[in-house]
Amino acid sequence: MASQPARPGGASAGDPSSAAGAPLLVAEHAPLVVVGAGPAGLSAALAAAKAGIATVLVDEHPVESALMGLDVPYHFGQRMNAAVQSKGRMIERIAETDPRLSEAFEAGIDLRLGTCVAGAFVSGPSASSLRKPVLMLADGERSWLMSFDRLIVAAGARDLGLGFAGWEKPGVMGARGAMALLRRYHAFDGRTLLVMGSGAVGMQIAFAALDSGIAVAGIVEIEAAVRGPEAMRAELARRGVPFYLRHAVKEAVGGAEVEGAVLLRLDAEGRAVAGSEARVACDTIVTAIGLVPNVELLDLLGCRLAFRSELGGYVPELDEEGRSSVPCVFAAGDCAGTFEGKLVDDNIARAEGALAAAGAARDLGAVAAPPPESAARRHEPGEVHGYWQAWLAAEIAVGGWDVTVCQCEEVTRRELVELRPPRYLGWGGSQVAARNIERLAAEGPLNQDQVKRLTRAGMGHCQGRRCREQVQMLLAIAGKVPVAAVPLASYRPPVRPLPLGICGPQDEPREIREHWTAWFNIPTQWTPHWEPTPVAGSQPAPDISGLGGPAPGDER
Repeated sequence: MASQPARPGGASAGDPSSAAGAPLLVAEHAPLVVVGAGPAGLSAALAAAKAGIATVLVDEHPVESALMGLDVPYHFGQRMNAAVQSKGRMIERIAETDPRLSEAFEAGIDLRLGTCVAGAFVSGPSASSLRKPVLMLADGERSWLMSFDRLIVAAGARDLGLGFAGWEKPGVMGARGAMALLRRYHAFDGRTLLVMGSGAVGMQIAFAALDSGIAVAGIVEIEAAVRGPEAMRAELARRGVPFYLRHAVKEAVGGAEVEGAVLLRLDAEGRAVAGSEARVACDTIVTAIGLVPNVELLDLLGCRLAFRSELGGYVPELDEEGRSSVPCVFAAGDCAGTFEGKLVDDNIARAEGALAAAGAARDLGAVAAPPPESAARRHEPGEVHGYWQAWLAAEIAVGGWDVTVCQCEEVTRRELVELRPPRYLGWGGSQVAARNIERLAAEGPLNQDQVKRLTRAGMGHCQGRRCREQVQMLLAIAGKVPVAAVPLASYRPPVRPLPLGICGPQDEPREIREHWTAWFNIPTQWTPHWEPTPVAGSQPAPDISGLGGPAPGDER
């Protein structure tokens, strides 16, 4: 996001090395941008295109293989095969999987596959020069800014992470990651999987695996009955899938990768039954306990969020058109709230997308077709955090507190609730001993950001996607407060890990480059190591910029 040099007479005219007040270099503009090419996003883009609105549809799939290795955007668990190395082949497979993508091409929609939205910005104290809101887009080669008049966020949802001993091993993954590899990429590298959670998500994974010729070792559920639709349960049972009711996963076993799972039976109070251990052979364990709306972009844009357990946690506050508290931003699909009924009926998300498109079209002076009646009213969402907390309590009961909750920073449940600093610091002074959850709670709401700074939980390369909700629930348990009382953790762009070479400006003007050293006031700090340090009375270094090398003072 490079800045143009300040113009004479501007706010920074007295200091040509300052970028303050300089406008951002916005590469392109679109009347309407839709983020996410799932059921809701495609429905919104198609409805807008039919209304005559120039529409850009952005979707980060196929995800770069390196990003998959960091478990972003989903928890892939190293279960992708070598086919994901070919982006072109993955695009073909995605297009084959969803015929509506071809419909989008034919409708004239500017479809950007393999492109993520890494940031979103509106005018405010830190970006007062923005004339229009902008998105930071990035693909495998570069990043750039795109401004827009209206935005529909259909960013979907991610899996609820839940730790147990050995869950950091390759082979433990999330349901969304498994479904992407099974159905979207056709690149799943596993033979036998075990599913945690018997709701619609878990049973859909089991069906997808069986349809792909992959064995299902069982579905584990902490409750005494299956949570998903009875028809799905009966069909899975007919196909030979066992259900381990009132069980929890104690640990994933194996050497370098998962080779099996140890299960423990639970009594009616959720306590582990001694001597009830059972080992199930599998090479993949899929956590399918729940889904969490992806609200990062909405939060960055300043959209007002509210905690709605029946919709999966923090979700945007929307009006009847799907418009957020920021008038130019709409939300649809799972990022606006997810529940069992929506997971088994894509028509709900499609109706939400069409509704948002109708509102955006009206704002832009066009008329979209009336959206279909939403099927959401036929479903009654129920609170989910009680169920999630019961799963967490069961895993604590069978595995204890010394289990990693944040894989990136290797923080355990015990270290989190005791607010211990990272082990590698070797720091245990009186200040650490004086800091505890009770004192933190007395100073105000238990804050995930503050706990992150004290323990580093959630500060890794996955940016908290695998542990954020676990941290929230553990703080609620330790602080004896409802989950809703723990505020949402903050987000900062880029909301996807990006290589520095992609984040760096590709079009930085010479005027900006030649003043880098002035910002630090240490000219010799940027002298190339192959050139001698200038001394008083010496001749200036020759200008080698015309020879393809960096000019003196250009090093960064």
